[in-house]
This record gives sequence, C-alpha cells and structure tokens, in this order.
Amino acid sequence: MLPESVRDAVESGDPLPGTTGFAGELPDGRLARDVLGRELLYTDSGTWSHDPADLADPTLFPAGHVGTPDDHERVWRLPNSTRDGGVDALRDALETAFDALERGGDVAVAFSGGVDSALVADAVDAPLHVVGFPDSADIAAARESASLLGRDVTVHELAIEDVEAAVPDVARAIGQTNAMAVSIALPLFLVAERADADCLLLGQGADELFGGYAKVEKAETDPRTDADTVRGARDEVLATLPDQLERDVRAVRATDTEPVTPLLHDAVVREALRLPDDLLVADGTRKRALRAVAAERLPDPIAYREKKAVQYGSLVARELDRLARQAGFKRRMDDHVTKYVESRLADA
Repeated sequence: MLPESVRDAVESGDPLPGTTGFAGELPDGRLARDVLGRELLYTDSGTWSHDPADLADPTLFPAGHVGTPDDHERVWRLPNSTRDGGVDALRDALETAFDALERGGDVAVAFSGGVDSALVADAVDAPLHVVGFPDSADIAAARESASLLGRDVTVHELAIEDVEAAVPDVARAIGQTNAMAVSIALPLFLVAERADADCLLLGQGADELFGGYAKVEKAETDPRTDADTVRGARDEVLATLPDQLERDVRAVRATDTEPVTPLLHDAVVREALRLPDDLLVADGTRKRALRAVAAERLPDPIAYREKKAVQYGSLVARELDRLARQAGFKRRMDDHVTKYVESRLADA
C-alpha cells in the first residue's frame, strides 16, 4: 500500500510530495505512479506488478496517473518552470535528498568521476565502482576523482567479450533492441552486475534537471529541440525522463540490484525547476547551479569536469558498433547496430 504522503498528494495535486518516486495501490484499490516515473508499474488483465516479467502481457502504467488499468487520468504534472530559485535553495534540497538515503545495508556507488556521481559518492561511505574499456575516459576520470577525494575506486575493465555476452541479456531486460537504448543500458547493467550490491546509487537525472545537454545550451539554434530558450529546452528534455528511467531501472534490476537516484528526490526536482536560465547554462558551462553547490563539497577539477555520456565515456558504444560490424552489419546499412542486437536475440 502506498504511504500516506502519496495519498495526500492525490488529494492536493502536489506532484512532488517529498519522495524519490512511487508506484502501487491506494487504499481504494486505484493505482498511482509518480510524475517522473521513477518507480515502475505494469498492468495486465486487472493485475499489476513492478516487474513486467511477472505479467503475461504487461502494459506500462503512465507516469503521473491515478486510476485503474483501463480507466486512469493524469493527476500530477511537474510545476511550471520559474526563475526565482538559486544556489542556496538547491544546496538545501540536495542535503534533504542525501539525508534521506539509507545508510545501512549492502550499498555501492556507480562512479564515473564526474560531478553527478561524485556528489552522490561524497554523501555516503560506500564502495565506488566504474566500468569501461581500459582506454576509456570514464576509467581515467574515476581514478583521478577518487584520488582527489581520498577514496578507493574498484575499476572493472571490460573486454569486447563482456559486451558481446551481455547484449541479449540487456535487450531482454529493457524490452528494447534500439541501438541507443542498449548502448546506454549496457554499462549500467555491467556496473551493477560487477558491484554485486543490494543497492546501487546512481547520479541519474542531473543532466535532465540542470541543463547538461548540448541541445539545451544551444537551444536557439539546435534542431533537436523545439524550444528557443535554455529553460524551454531543459523542460523538453525533462519530459523524456520517464522513458529513460524505465530503461535504466530495468537494466539495473536485471542484476538483482535496486537502483537509487538521490539527485531525483522531489526536493531537488522542485528547486531545479525554479532555476533561471543562467544557473542552468551560461558562458559555456552547463549545470552551473549544480556545479556551484558541488564546488563547496568537492575539488574544482571534479565539480567542473566535463564528461561524455556513459555509453561513450565507457567506450561501450564504440565496442557495440565493432561487434555489429564484425557480425556483418556494416555502417552503410540503416541502423546496423539495432539489426545486430535483434540478431543476437533471435539466436539466443
């Protein structure tokens, strides 16, 4: 049964009642799922589960909705962006998120050495883990950042055989064969598998919330966004988060590990939506407000480190492309990596 705070949020319409996500059943039998889709919920013939594998024909219950599998409505939407927020309020929100973390149990941190995962690592005394190919930027950054923090990091160097073996498992886990989705999910799956913890802390959501994408920085001219302002482009990106989180949560849970995303706590989301454009992106620096808070806790080389997305920083996308070409799926073919993934599932 969902907690009382969620039940109150149904009545008040507050989309950010102080949780890190929720999905499940209300006392009256209706189902509810949080506005960002941070928890998964699937339905089938009147039954429901957090795991689609439990159901014969699972349908994802929409984020922000309340009701029955066949009759539900959108109850929560994210608050409209405003310009009245600042670094001080964001600092307090991050403290709230970190204070809410469970400190006991078997916990690990997915640590790629950038500002997002370093903020999470700084909040907990837990082992740090990074995966990547030996010459990857993520491994180099993780080693450097861990040294600056006075922490150890366990480096899991990958071989192309590791990616090859994981491809069908990951595609099945996330329910997708799309090349981009699989290349993003692969390093999450591999780090969760190798960390071998009950819970894996992740820095997911920071890029979406705080303006971490090039298309947000270049909103006026970038054809990948319909918006012409930084905040408008950020809001467009944020709207994609439920789909991204479904992929990421399913990839991590496939290793019997529970993903935890403290940077997506309601308090942090609320303050991120209040930031003006110049605290998102300005003067060539993305995620300015988050980096300003981080610089109070972390060495500047970490707080202001620029990093590639995990599929590129780990070099998993490069090696997945190599595998596709070695299997006869050449780059001149349309979507050759997706075709390779599909072939691996057919052969499995």
